[in-house]
Amino acid sequence: MIVLGIDPGTTRMGYAIVEYQDSKLKKVHTLGCLDLSKISDHPEKLKEIYKFVISLIDQYYPQVMAIESPFYGKNVQSMLKLGRAQGVAIAAAFEKKLEVIEYPPKTIKLSITGNGNASKEQVFGMLKHLVAFDYTEKFLDATDALAAAVCYCLQKNSSVKTTIKKSSSKKKKNSWKHFVEKNPERKL
Repeated sequence: MIVLGIDPGTTRMGYAIVEYQDSKLKKVHTLGCLDLSKISDHPEKLKEIYKFVISLIDQYYPQVMAIESPFYGKNVQSMLKLGRAQGVAIAAAFEKKLEVIEYPPKTIKLSITGNGNASKEQVFGMLKHLVAFDYTEKFLDATDALAAAVCYCLQKNSSVKTTIKKSSSKKKKNSWKHFVEKNPERKL
């Protein structure tokens, strides 16, 4: 099975193609970054992402795309742009009839390193132990894409899925229930 990993972005989009066979990672076919930094028009960046993902699919024939989901950030505009980049990559995969699996960054990090809060450098270091690949770029977007693809393979191989568990014993302070309890005069 061939797996396409994507780390979406509008400045750099990481990508990786891995081969997974007989419950083992066999080969990294390619990995790298699509550099979009010289394109100033956002719709043009989205068009380039779409065309590039289609070209990867046409060249390597993956059956599945593993893509990192956007994480919550304080800059809403950045989040919107990142979500659009992810959406365009997913649309390209759907166009080519690929299965798409989306992973939160913490799930990918937990799957690769055993620590959902691992740094990009820690993920890179662990990937070097898990699978042979040659990559020396200073940006880690490509290895983030590789981590998404490897996460898919590891979870496919495991009967126990790696997930981030949230504690239910703590009272959620930002919930509507909490707000109403603290502001009873605002009930309708």
